[in-house]
Amino acid sequence: MIKFDAVSKNYPNGTTAVDALSLELAEGGITVLVGPSGCGKTTTLRMVNRMVEPSAGTVSLRGRDIREVAAPELRRGIGYVIQHAGLFPHRTILDNVATVPLLLGWGRKKARKRAAELLELVGLPATMAKRYPYQLSGGQQQRVGVARALGADPPVLLMDEPFSAVDPIVRGELQAEFLRLQKELHKTIVFVTHDIDEAIKLGDNIAVFRTGGRLAQFDTPERLLAHPADDFVAGFVGQDRGIRRLSFVQASGLPLREGPVLPVTASVAAARALDEPWVLAVDAARRPLGWAAVAGLPVGGTLADVQLAPLGHTFSLAGDSARAALDAALLSPSRLAVGVDAEGAVAGVADAYELSAAMTETTTVTPATADTPATADAAVAPGATPGAAEAGEPAGEPGEPGEPGNRPVDGGAGAGGPRVTGPAGAKGGEGR
Repeated sequence: MIKFDAVSKNYPNGTTAVDALSLELAEGGITVLVGPSGCGKTTTLRMVNRMVEPSAGTVSLRGRDIREVAAPELRRGIGYVIQHAGLFPHRTILDNVATVPLLLGWGRKKARKRAAELLELVGLPATMAKRYPYQLSGGQQQRVGVARALGADPPVLLMDEPFSAVDPIVRGELQAEFLRLQKELHKTIVFVTHDIDEAIKLGDNIAVFRTGGRLAQFDTPERLLAHPADDFVAGFVGQDRGIRRLSFVQASGLPLREGPVLPVTASVAAARALDEPWVLAVDAARRPLGWAAVAGLPVGGTLADVQLAPLGHTFSLAGDSARAALDAALLSPSRLAVGVDAEGAVAGVADAYELSAAMTETTTVTPATADTPATADAAVAPGATPGAAEAGEPAGEPGEPGEPGNRPVDGGAGAGGPRVTGPAGAKGGEGR
């Protein structure tokens, strides 16, 4: 879908923002560009819609060199989303979303109908259509930005740190909404972020850049976590990459045991007879109610007479990951994770040691390299060593004045995996 063939961007001051990048992005998937400031990821993204022109090499879209298409025309067919939304303050929300369809010659009635549909798609009520951007929260503005980027149903979306300007709670909501939309729309998305957690959560494939515009590794999230190409990638991903990798292990495959589980109507004597420090009380449908510390039980009565300790949280065998299971064990007062089925009934328990032992038995992932055939799911660039000090990037080529398709506009699984068709190169830096 999008192909970089030996693409470089050099500036007159000697800065190399992107160096000999050869990369092919699959259609219908989310490719995340991640790395430290000054690594070339934003420059790479902006070369796709010609807001930055490459100094060498070719960027092609569906097999066609993008330089063969007039820049304004190209940009009208590519959605562009940035942080802080970039909405027109003097236009209503509905008119903001209708901007590109109107530029493409749609009638006002048709464009506004499309805008109303998109507002509903991104989860905004129709009552907001007549408001202005200043009347919306930051998270709502970002949703409008996404809707505007989808205005003319472009096949490609470029997203430059679209969720970084909002608080963590809203950011999580926007990420979830973004993934929901992608499952429905199947766009080809290039997404820039500094946040490796966001990259792992959202990306079908991740390109890690080092300072100087060199590609350090291009892989699926799971393979990136399991086999970082070198110390630079391992350091960027973080020392807790083993924990992060558990997000890709399904909880449904974890071994559970019956454990100290009793109905809340069971007697205190029955709880003591289990010879366990903690007992999990459940209701008639085996839904967990809380933990009872055996040492603190009264002389007689039932578990219903006992003040139960909170569960911490349970994990679901129907959809949670092994990471959620391990987290449940660590937060439980009994240090036992409680697994529940789709109906919320207790399926069994396991401690952190049992969970860890099971997780180490999961299939290992073999890393791909730049020597891997082009049909491989992923590839790693050679020469992976920590980059030099960051350098700033000049502002780059400005777009045509008055061209909204050229303005920074904020705005599931992809088909196939990433391909690297050549090596990546060396020095300089990219500014954000």
